[in-house]
Amino acid sequence: MAAAAATSSYDRLKELKEFDESKIGVKGLSDSGNKTIPDFFKHPPQTLSDVKSKSSEARTKNIPVIDLSKVNTPDHHQEVVNQIKEAAKSWGFFQVINHGVPISVLEKTIEAIRAFHEQPQETKSKYYKREESHGVMYTSNNDLYRAEAACWLDSLKAWMGPKPLDPEELPAICRKEVVAWDLSATKVAETVMGLLSEGLGLAAGKFQELTFSETRVLVGHIYPYCPQPDLTLGITLHTDPGLLTVLLQNQIQGLQVRHDDEWVDVKPVHGGLIINVGDFLQIVSNGEYQSVQHRVVANSCKEPRISVVEFFNLSKWKGDGYYGPLPEVLSEQKPAMYRDFTAQEFFENFYSKGLDSKSLIQKITINYD
Repeated sequence: MAAAAATSSYDRLKELKEFDESKIGVKGLSDSGNKTIPDFFKHPPQTLSDVKSKSSEARTKNIPVIDLSKVNTPDHHQEVVNQIKEAAKSWGFFQVINHGVPISVLEKTIEAIRAFHEQPQETKSKYYKREESHGVMYTSNNDLYRAEAACWLDSLKAWMGPKPLDPEELPAICRKEVVAWDLSATKVAETVMGLLSEGLGLAAGKFQELTFSETRVLVGHIYPYCPQPDLTLGITLHTDPGLLTVLLQNQIQGLQVRHDDEWVDVKPVHGGLIINVGDFLQIVSNGEYQSVQHRVVANSCKEPRISVVEFFNLSKWKGDGYYGPLPEVLSEQKPAMYRDFTAQEFFENFYSKGLDSKSLIQKITINYD
C-alpha cells in the first residue's frame, strides 16, 4: 500500500465517498492534470509485479485469430468448428475476423462511446449511479466499495435484455450506435455459440434453444491517460462470470490474457472482435471450454483506450430453476465436474465482492476423492 494509506490520518472510505459523490469519474481525474493518482487507486506491489516482466516468448504470442468468412461453406465449416473449439479449450480467448460486421459500424460504435465519455461532467452525471440490474448507468468501478483497490476506468452500462431496453433511456449522443451494436454483437455471438455448440457434439442451435442471447449487458469502457500507470490497473485480473463475451476495442493496447502461466498482450487486429469464454460456459460444457484470467493495464497513452463489451448469459434452463453442466455432455467416462446451482447463488457470488477469478467454479466443483 502507499505510504499515505498506512498512516492513521488516511480515511479510505471518506476518499472513496468523496470521489463517488463528485461523479467526475476517472476521466475527470485524468483531465485535471494532476501528476499523481489518489491512494485508493494504488494496488499492492505484488499485484503489479508481473505487469511488465514478460519472457521473450510471451512477447511474441497472441491469441488465436479465426477467419469466419467460410463458416457457411461445407468444405470449410468443420475446420472453423475445430479452430474455435481448440481456441476455447486452450486459450479461452480468440479474435474473429470477417465476421460480417462492417468496419464502419465498428468505428462508429467506438466513436460514440468515446463521445459519451468526453461529454462535460454535468451532462454525464445524470446517468451516474450505483444500483445495478436494469436500465442505464454511468459509473467508475462498479465494485468501488467492494474491491481492495480501484481501477483506472469509467463505464457506461446498459442492460439490453431479457427485458428489452427502451432506447430512449440511452444517452442521445450514443443511442443509435449502441442499439445497432447490440444487434451486431448478438449476431456474432450467435454464430460463435453455434460453432462452440457443434464443438461439444451438439446441434448448432442448442444454446439458441436455451435463450443464451436474451440476457445481455453492454458496457462501454474508457481507460483515460493515467499519470502513474505503474501504480494501478485498468481492470484487475478476473474471469468473466457469464457465458460468452464479445469485445470491440480501438487500437490502443492494454488487454492481457493469462496463458501457460504468463501474461500475453492481446494485439488488436483491425476489424477483429475478441471473444472469450466465461465461467458459465466452462460449467455448462463440463470443463471442455475454459474461462481464463485477463486484466487491462493502466493506460500510459495520451489517447484513451476504448472498449465496448457485451456479456451474454443463459435465461432458460432446467424446469426446477437450477443451472449446471449440460446433460448431453455427461457420460460414465465424463461425469459432472460441477454441481447444480441456482441463479440466486450466481448473483450473490458476483455482487458480494470485487472482480475475481472462478470463485463460483471453485464453490461448485465436485470432489470425487
